[in-house]
Amino acid sequence: MPGRSGFRCLGQGGIRSGSVRRVSSSSASSAGLQSRSAGAYALESTGQSGRRQSGLGFCRMVCVILGFWMLTPVVQGADYPRLAGLFRTGQYSQCAEEAVKEIASDEFSENIRLIKIRAEMEIGRYADALATLDAALQKLPTSIQLRWVGRDVCRFNNQLERVQKLEDEIAVLVRQAPWRYSDSINRLTVGRFLLSQAVDPKRVLDGIYNEVKKQQPSLSLAWVACGDLALDKQDFALAAQNYAQAVKLDATDPDAHFGLARAYAGSEGEQAAAALQAALTANPRHVPSLLVLVDNQVDSERYDEAEKTLRLVSEVNPNHPRAAAYRAVLAHLRGQPEVEQRERTAALKFWPQNPEPWHLIGKKLSQKYRFREGAACQREALTLVADYLPAKIQLAQDLLRLGEEAEGWRLAQEVYHADEYSVLAHNLTTLHDNLEKFRTLESDGFLLRMEAAEAEIYGSRVLALLSRAKAVLCAKYAVRLDRPVIVEMFPKQQDFAIRTFGLPGGAGFLGVCFGTVITANSPASQAARPTCWESTLWHEFCHVVTLSKTNNRMPRWLSEGISVYEERQADPAWGQKIKPAYRKMLLGDDLTPVSKLSGAFLNPPSPQHLQFAYFESSLVVSYLIDTFGLETLQKILDDLGAGVTINDALARHTVPIDQLDAAFAGYARAQAQAMAPEVDWADPELPRQADEKLLTEYLHDHPHNYAVLQRLAQLRMARKDWAGAKEPLAEMQRLYPGDAGGDSLYPLLAMVHRELKETSAERQVLEALVKLTDDQVDALSRLTELALAAEDWEGAKSYAQKWLAVAPLQAEPHRRCGLAAEQLHDDALLISCCRALLRLNPVASADIHLRLAKALERTGDLPAARRHVLWALEEAPRYREAHRSLLEISQKLEAAPGAPGTRSSEAPGRKAPTDQKRKGF
Repeated sequence: MPGRSGFRCLGQGGIRSGSVRRVSSSSASSAGLQSRSAGAYALESTGQSGRRQSGLGFCRMVCVILGFWMLTPVVQGADYPRLAGLFRTGQYSQCAEEAVKEIASDEFSENIRLIKIRAEMEIGRYADALATLDAALQKLPTSIQLRWVGRDVCRFNNQLERVQKLEDEIAVLVRQAPWRYSDSINRLTVGRFLLSQAVDPKRVLDGIYNEVKKQQPSLSLAWVACGDLALDKQDFALAAQNYAQAVKLDATDPDAHFGLARAYAGSEGEQAAAALQAALTANPRHVPSLLVLVDNQVDSERYDEAEKTLRLVSEVNPNHPRAAAYRAVLAHLRGQPEVEQRERTAALKFWPQNPEPWHLIGKKLSQKYRFREGAACQREALTLVADYLPAKIQLAQDLLRLGEEAEGWRLAQEVYHADEYSVLAHNLTTLHDNLEKFRTLESDGFLLRMEAAEAEIYGSRVLALLSRAKAVLCAKYAVRLDRPVIVEMFPKQQDFAIRTFGLPGGAGFLGVCFGTVITANSPASQAARPTCWESTLWHEFCHVVTLSKTNNRMPRWLSEGISVYEERQADPAWGQKIKPAYRKMLLGDDLTPVSKLSGAFLNPPSPQHLQFAYFESSLVVSYLIDTFGLETLQKILDDLGAGVTINDALARHTVPIDQLDAAFAGYARAQAQAMAPEVDWADPELPRQADEKLLTEYLHDHPHNYAVLQRLAQLRMARKDWAGAKEPLAEMQRLYPGDAGGDSLYPLLAMVHRELKETSAERQVLEALVKLTDDQVDALSRLTELALAAEDWEGAKSYAQKWLAVAPLQAEPHRRCGLAAEQLHDDALLISCCRALLRLNPVASADIHLRLAKALERTGDLPAARRHVLWALEEAPRYREAHRSLLEISQKLEAAPGAPGTRSSEAPGRKAPTDQKRKGF
């Protein structure tokens, strides 16, 4: 997902025993669920329409089941454990063959017939499974487990009407003789059936699943069932807890390991990988786990490996619909339309009304930023099954990312009304209500949505920045945008995450681009560690340009690499640059070949590795442009837009991919070695509390050791030996002038100069720092202070505006920028600063109102000028200068043509002034 990394938390959604957590604690649906009793639910019988109908009180039936559960033992058959072992280890054909022999000797064993059906379904022998089902029901006409498994058997034999018949029979059988299904396995089957009939999931969890766990805590299948339910409702933490317990109870069950891998997938990459490996160790032919491997390989663009894994799946089941769907995805990504169509047809061969293949294909295409193609696939799925909620919620997200918001929000609402436990749908509908309160600003093909107060304070700055980016980048990459670009800036990180990902998370992301929709965290969400919002939006708009040029057909590494590269081109202080940590990674084992670079963004081992992936990608772009020229890069983008794969496009315009990997590795290591080549980067073996003598002695033998130079400087500064600290700091600056870290040499050296009253030197050091980095608020504050004191109005204006690019919600940079603008007679800037200050609730606003009034008077907006003078006098009735201004403005208004109806450029309303008093400008 192209983006810059910089309501409900994962694992806190869905369903819980005894309580239901929602994003909003005041949610009406949450309160209603919590007020229901755990067992007070009625039997939901289904008619031909498949809709729920109130029937016999199911609470009584459940009580009967719970009361008789010990009276009905499970009859497994003499050799069932051996068959189960064959099945669990992936020996499906042998399992089915051996089951035939067991059925001949014990034709009334339900479990043996069930495992034969399951084995036949696993290997794609759907007709055989149907024959086994029919024969089994002849011998076991009251089995609900056979009917439950038989639903999929009938689907894959295109007997959809019979599916409904089997479900109706389950409801009737359980109602007529609940005692017959009082064993734990049958109760779990009843629970799954009720969930399929849209019974309240929490009631099933509390009334059946948890009761089974209490009665038989060692039954791993009960824990797996709970995990499946929690995972379906996006309650990942609860799912992980249940799957982990299932694994403890039965480590040979690949389904338990597989469930644990899915529960961890979104948050714990290493644990997810370990659980998936455990599943495949238990059963190397476990198709669901193999398909997760395929999914990961597709995500990281390891398409050849995905093909190999799919061949393993075909060896188990040559007719698996999801395997065919993945092959269709690969064919689409490789630009093979005929193969894609063939695989789509194969995915629906046995169950033509199956919506899952279309949904899976569309979801993977959307993850590759092919949102329009993905949305088309979801519509196909919904044509087959109109209420297939996974497709409907995915279509909602696709449309929102395409900017087709009316239909997207409507679909999200429909999903939420259909499934109030859907975390994603609930979060999106809640977010929609919050977005309704945003203000929309329009200019130059942009629709900018911001919180109203923020829009008033710096919305015009955002639009100006976006317009500048559009002018520069669209011209550079020969792109013409034919639709508005939507930009949404969120003051709450959780709202940004929900709009972007559907669920909370992504705390390291500053912004994300979907094509012509940009979402970003506003400075209000970054109170502790503000970043430069200007560089973030430049980065994201560059994604708009490159994604538009390639029709959203570009690998993530290239999209991110160009955006970071263009940040540095726009302003040397923007974008990631090489630093000691990256130098070490480039020279070590962390350098990823170009051919595998997209994989570096998938489950990186640490946040630093993710940041390094951005940097390395930008380094590849620098290498391509330096070596082959910008025109070559543009040709590569054109090829991608035409459907050429990235490796083929690179080979066509540069060199074969293996040669490119080798050449870039040499280029990257040369860049690393060229960074501060004289510096000794070794980690010194010195005591943590080493004194000055020991440090000095070490430097005598290692004069360029950067870490020890810094320690010596800090030690002398701690003793207030400012003059002594200058020597190692000056040497650090000579050795590594590009040190831009927050605790780098420049802040230290500036402090030394300040303590020594060396103002000119201090300013030079701070100026060097802000040329290297864009978010040093303390340095920018001090520079504006020094520039104002020296009456360097241009300098003060420049540094204040850089400060506003980081912290526009602070009053002080607006005040200092306004002072400089006033001296430079820049009335437009002065008016902007004054209006922002007033919106930030200054403690004494009379002075600001008067300065604003005078600027408005000079620009000819006399009505607005008079209004602000009056507000100044409202704050300070004896303000003589304001009285004089009011008199002058009133006289001009009376003399003006058309007085008193002269129009104002300013809305008449304003926020009521505060009663507190303090200095304004």
